[in-house]
Amino acid sequence: MKKAILGVIGALFFTTLFSSCGYNSMVKLDEDVKTKWNQVETQYQRRSDLIPNLVSTVKGAAKFEEGTLTAVVEARAKASQIKVDANDLSPEKIEKFQAAQGQIGQALSRLMVLTENYPELKATQQFSDLSVQLEGTENRIAVARKDFNDSVQEYNTKVRSFPNNLTAGMFGFKQRVGFKADEGAQNAPKVQF
Repeated sequence: MKKAILGVIGALFFTTLFSSCGYNSMVKLDEDVKTKWNQVETQYQRRSDLIPNLVSTVKGAAKFEEGTLTAVVEARAKASQIKVDANDLSPEKIEKFQAAQGQIGQALSRLMVLTENYPELKATQQFSDLSVQLEGTENRIAVARKDFNDSVQEYNTKVRSFPNNLTAGMFGFKQRVGFKADEGAQNAPKVQF
């Protein structure tokens, strides 16, 4: 009986000993995921901050389709209400955040396509500057999302690997989800001349 108890205690001791350094690295990777998430939010916030200037520039320079401007403003308002805490990156919350940001992206795309009909608007320096900033911000968003997904992958690999999976289970480290391609991204856009 004593040998069995000592065997169990010994097994627990060695499991803890071999996986204790895994705990610290999981904490580090978890913090990295949170930091990368904050960078994603920062870039989306940058895009959101550009929208009012873009809308007012377009509205002031052209007799523009009011519905398109309204759609951009409404999508921005809806997306700004969705906040995801870095400590609670659940799949449902990430998906909801991504969907709201996707609506902004779609509304902005429609806005930019419609501006093609207004050469005097495209010729203004303010619109040109905002377009360049918006394009740069979209690139920053793509990089931040990729960095976040890379961080999630590294974290998930650590959490799922033996013997770290034992430590992860004991201390509540769970797998994370990253960004997925936007709905319809697998379909090539139709180009008509």
